[in-house]
Amino acid sequence: MSLLLLAACAVVPISGRRQVRMLPEGMLSNMASANYQSYMAANAVVPSSDPRAQMVERTGENIADAVVEYLSKTGQAKRVQDFDWEFQLVDSDQVNAWAMPGGKVAIYRGILDLTEDEPGLAVVMSHEIAHAVARHGNERMSQQLLLTMGAVSLDVALREQPDMTRDLFMVAYGAGGMLGSLAYSRQHEYEADALGMTFMAMAGYNPENAISFWGRMLQYSGGSNVPAFLSTHPTNEDRIKAARDYLPEAMEYYSSGRQ
Repeated sequence: MSLLLLAACAVVPISGRRQVRMLPEGMLSNMASANYQSYMAANAVVPSSDPRAQMVERTGENIADAVVEYLSKTGQAKRVQDFDWEFQLVDSDQVNAWAMPGGKVAIYRGILDLTEDEPGLAVVMSHEIAHAVARHGNERMSQQLLLTMGAVSLDVALREQPDMTRDLFMVAYGAGGMLGSLAYSRQHEYEADALGMTFMAMAGYNPENAISFWGRMLQYSGGSNVPAFLSTHPTNEDRIKAARDYLPEAMEYYSSGRQ
């Protein structure tokens, strides 16, 4: 494909929002795999023998299994059929987490002080998985590519401006230090919060933990400021309110006996 970006209309699972994705998901997944491995090779990663890393992998797999099961039952299995899930714990004090296409998820050690336990980690993990499943990054990357390079295809952008395209990719998926001022960012975050609460509930984690987690994040941020990775996101107060409003719906998917 070397002419224009390919516009594709789709519906986000559960939320039902119609979205326009303008980049081939397969190419983004290939970019994600390469960039994810490069990032992990260049940064310290908590070894798999560490109980914290094991918790990250276990929690991610529990939620991913629930997501795949749900999408299969609702005829949407294609959305994740090519996912090659990976869950890594980055050995950094940063309060950060992100996900790339194809189920490549990074959790930073610094955020574990706020998640406190596995159900708390499930809040963050399910939120990041929701971004990947909803393909929010495709929307973000599409917009950024249009703004910076015009109506060119991804393969042309990679060929003509490889470094810039890679930087745009990392920023679009939150792995570039800050998410940047991206349109629809708050919409994406509210959607990922809601989908995340649903996914964690499906996996057997009580979605009430989302309210507790965002309460701790509110205390951590001093009631106003937020960490860099949430700089363009809704305020913690707004997220808590939204989580409370959505809780009854999320609880419909919750069963403590799943795990």
